[in-house]
Amino acid sequence: MSYTHAIQSKLASSGVTIFSVMSQLAQEVGAINLGQGFPDFNCAPELTDAVARAMREGHNQYAPMLGAYPLREALARKIELLYGRRYDPVTEICVTSGATEGLFSTLTALVRPGDEVLLFQPAYDSYAPAVQLSGGTPVYVTLRRPDYRVDWDEVRRAITPRTRVILLNSPHNPTGMVLDAGDMRELAGVLGQTDAVVVSDEVYEHIVFDGARHESVARYPEIAERAVVISSFGKTYHTTGWKIGYCAAPPALAAEVARVHQWVTYAVNTPIQRAYADMVSRDPGCEQVTSFYQAKRDLFLDLIKDSRFRPLASRGTFFQVVDYSAITDERDAEFAIRLTREHGVAAIPISPFLAGVDPGPVLRFCFAKRDETLAAAAERLRRV
Repeated sequence: MSYTHAIQSKLASSGVTIFSVMSQLAQEVGAINLGQGFPDFNCAPELTDAVARAMREGHNQYAPMLGAYPLREALARKIELLYGRRYDPVTEICVTSGATEGLFSTLTALVRPGDEVLLFQPAYDSYAPAVQLSGGTPVYVTLRRPDYRVDWDEVRRAITPRTRVILLNSPHNPTGMVLDAGDMRELAGVLGQTDAVVVSDEVYEHIVFDGARHESVARYPEIAERAVVISSFGKTYHTTGWKIGYCAAPPALAAEVARVHQWVTYAVNTPIQRAYADMVSRDPGCEQVTSFYQAKRDLFLDLIKDSRFRPLASRGTFFQVVDYSAITDERDAEFAIRLTREHGVAAIPISPFLAGVDPGPVLRFCFAKRDETLAAAAERLRRV
């Protein structure tokens, strides 16, 4: 028996992420990639200038484990200004290698064998593996089309004495659903039934449309006192490749996250942290990001209005879910592959975000692209 036969995978059921699969296919066939969620345009010149300036000023060595202090201080001011809760930059904020590492470190810190973690599916595909690696069990509450709203009665039925974490994501990837103040009241009531901790993935916090308000759990003291809020900079500043995020939590929770973070990455890119600190301090509300992406959404919707794709509501994120039932009865993954190969537009199927549930005839497109990219993709989609 070879040595490799003796290896027992901890994630045997996990394949290559759908984002890698569809992006590779798009590259192979020369398709327009509206699948994986990254912009095809550059970030603001003042941001890259700020990185270069930080490098020239000598900020090129390890940052403190919790993050560069100017960034933690800027984040504390921003969160207080926008959401009304003051996090201590010394004891309650930890800068991580992207929100994905923040989520992994948080779940690793909180979840123990036998614990249950409540996930709302379609659920971003990194959540369940992080839970499983810690010996926890994902428990799913399904968000159903067309509006993908939370059924809070179903949430209450899913809560058990073993529920350790309730993992939220709003604005929600992949559906574009956004939790509202009523959802926050329901969540506060649910917390009264359990000792669970809330982990809130808020990376699209500045991409909320049509005048709606981002309902960060930081706004609600009864939730925030037992919550880890996780966000990042990649979506806000068009810099997904820089991979810097952060966690904000009360001291006891923040300390547990930091204990894991120090053994995962310890510290993250110093000059980029300094540059983000400048940007956050200059414009904490990031209102131009909201209007920028709402214009992208509206343009994309206008461009595909004469196609046979029926858009569902996108209330936030830079994703648009569409119903393709007027075109084919193929399963979503099959149609996504054919759409890429035969029509030259890559999308993301919803099925990889679901466990044991049929997604129905829907795909996710990313509209964080140049206008000319969206126009070229839409021309092809109108011919499908």
